[in-house]
Amino acid sequence: MSLYHSRFIFALLVILLSLGVAAAALHTISYNHKSDPAWEMYEDLNEAFARHWKARSGVTVTIKQAHSESGVPVRAVMDGLGVVTLALSYDAEALKKNTRFTLPDWQGSSPNSSPYTSTVVFLVRKGNPKQLKDWDDLIRPGVEVITSNPKTSSDARWNYLAAWGYALQQPGGSAANALEFVGKLFANVKTLDSGTRNAMTNFVEHGTGDVLLTWENEAHRVLRGHNGDKFEIVTPTMSILAEPSLSIVDNMVAGGEREVAKAYVEYLHTAKAQDIAGKHYYRPRDEKIAAKYAMQFPSVDLFTIDEVFGGWRLAELTHFANGGVFDQIQAK
Repeated sequence: MSLYHSRFIFALLVILLSLGVAAAALHTISYNHKSDPAWEMYEDLNEAFARHWKARSGVTVTIKQAHSESGVPVRAVMDGLGVVTLALSYDAEALKKNTRFTLPDWQGSSPNSSPYTSTVVFLVRKGNPKQLKDWDDLIRPGVEVITSNPKTSSDARWNYLAAWGYALQQPGGSAANALEFVGKLFANVKTLDSGTRNAMTNFVEHGTGDVLLTWENEAHRVLRGHNGDKFEIVTPTMSILAEPSLSIVDNMVAGGEREVAKAYVEYLHTAKAQDIAGKHYYRPRDEKIAAKYAMQFPSVDLFTIDEVFGGWRLAELTHFANGGVFDQIQAK
């Protein structure tokens, strides 16, 4: 079951829009992520949008998608790039400094600008033998936590910040309390895998650990897969809200293609697209569609990076830079 090479919103997904045949190739970006749940969702979204645009305009639109690590396409020269969706807000900040990119009008001004969200949950073994219900349970002696290394994995940074934010917001919570709590949690992490795929493989395939910290949509993917009946999902009382941000590449799309790119971004907020997101276990923004999938998305108190950490850039500098808080935890 080695199909885990994904992260929440695929650290960086590139959607190529073309009114003609194939869009220009991106030689530095991989097109082969068929096992990625985000890739699968966007395949369905792209097909649905193509049908929508054909019915609306009579024009056939070709859509391609490609993935790369967070930040890489920001530095690369990419022919044919149309729409970018980013996992981390500081990637959007980098885009703003590059005149090739233009954020949609609603980006940054609307609290619901992201078309869908996700969060960090616990994947445990069937029956939940250690009875892990909330973050406090993960610091108990004898509980083995599986997560990748926040120094090398963006997914693990979300896991770390979710735990820190939980501790910080408990009654009497403080930075000192959070430091102690996260230190105890990572003391229960026996091995820090370099990436999400290794952590997932060790937990699911090799039977290592009692609980895996993972994205909600990833956890549902495990349940749907081979031997999925051996696991179950535990949603903690509080976790972190993960949101994608979107951008239209300004000087890479013009005329009809720009119209399509703008329509594509807008389409992601329609009921049809929201329903597709829900089917792929992302939390829809649309309240009516979210209600349809309420059974698969238990209620959870969600906080944002901006609210608790002052944004991604500050969180990076404080916690994950060399000599930062995580390095101090590891030194102990």
